[in-house]
Amino acid sequence: MLYLSTRGEAQKLGFSDALLAGLARDGGLYVPDAMPRLPSSAIGDLAGLAYAEAACRVILPFVGDAMSEPELAAMTRETYAGFRHAATAPLVQIGDNLFVLELFHGPTLAFKDFAMQWLGRAMNRALKARGARATIVGATSGDTGAAAIEAFAGQSQTDIFILYPHNRVSDVQRRQMTTVDQPNVHAIAVEGSFDDCQAIVKGLFNDLSFRDAHHLTGVNSINWARIVAQIVYYFTSAAALGAPHRSVSFTTPTGNFGDILAGWCAKRMGLPVKRLVIATNANDILARALASGEYRAREVIATQSPSMDIQVSSNFERLLFDAYGRDAAALRGLMANFAQSKSFAIAPGPLRAIRDDFDAFATDEETCAEEMARTYREAGYALDPHSAVGVNAARRALARDPSTPMIALATAHPAKFPEAVARATGARPALPDHLKGLLEKKERFEILPNDLAAIRQFIGARARAAA
Repeated sequence: MLYLSTRGEAQKLGFSDALLAGLARDGGLYVPDAMPRLPSSAIGDLAGLAYAEAACRVILPFVGDAMSEPELAAMTRETYAGFRHAATAPLVQIGDNLFVLELFHGPTLAFKDFAMQWLGRAMNRALKARGARATIVGATSGDTGAAAIEAFAGQSQTDIFILYPHNRVSDVQRRQMTTVDQPNVHAIAVEGSFDDCQAIVKGLFNDLSFRDAHHLTGVNSINWARIVAQIVYYFTSAAALGAPHRSVSFTTPTGNFGDILAGWCAKRMGLPVKRLVIATNANDILARALASGEYRAREVIATQSPSMDIQVSSNFERLLFDAYGRDAAALRGLMANFAQSKSFAIAPGPLRAIRDDFDAFATDEETCAEEMARTYREAGYALDPHSAVGVNAARRALARDPSTPMIALATAHPAKFPEAVARATGARPALPDHLKGLLEKKERFEILPNDLAAIRQFIGARARAAA
């Protein structure tokens, strides 16, 4: 299995090299040279398996000769052993043909744990095998940073620097990053938006001399290994509802497009997915793009679902690459237009291809709160604001096709956003026992300006992987 860049100007890499590179040297994102397919019998066999075993079967085709099946099986068992639900990713029915897929039973109470816990182990293994160190740099709108720090804190081969928008994440999200007392962990509050943080990270990777000097690698969903691990729960949840003999649809709360891209990959691998529904909050660039064909960034609006407060969805590039028939030159043209004017037009053919698989709905702040209240009132089920955006979109999509089971991804535990949930439902969710005392712990973080040079200097002075 080889991986190529969406921009077409970087060499193809094997799995371990793509894992450690993160972003391609031409600025593109790695994708498989060819998407593997699972036969119907293999999909059906996933039903009833332990999650870790199912993960091994789904991930195995992507790793090639980077590790053996027994090695991968041991890694997936270790990855998911600490999740706090027997099913790891349980399904809960909250309405007629409407299901919630709970992805918040990992250590940081967010779906990012599914990929990050696996990525941390895979990356540390690859670095140890090479006798190497790496400097991990990532941007977060809240949950990615906490999951990455949890996965890499104390790891022997890495230093980790996480950028997050100052005063734009919840208290719980922030403290999950800033209270980890490990010498290899650095939390950086950037005076700007998530898109600013993401732009700085890409700027660091595109500074090839700095990248090489400090052995930079990425853990955002620009890293293909993150997408691979997220594909798994689309398969397990669909198999639980009868796949491959029964089609299902999915709705995913979407910011950077990585999680729903994993669902699209699952469909290309043979999973019978009828519709993939993009659920956005007021930062609705993806919903607008599908409706109009114009991908245009606007100012980021701060909402009660901060992990979705994104106007530049990096993983959309991977979808566009395939929609344009893997024409890297065309993709480079789109990205150049976006860099210049913060917009581009999707050609009619590629737009039609995207619409064949995806729908999109935006949910405003008032409707999000109403959805939290409705679901709590009718089903006795507490949704966090991100999951509420997803369930609201799922209801609208289900109205168009009530006969196909709809799985809405619940991406965070309601206790990560207690104020928003309490305002909507009148009930304040409590943190699970393993996080009791989080709000009293000492914090360690740096506030830095929205400036590439300042952050490059900060990282350069602290990273221990210098060549």
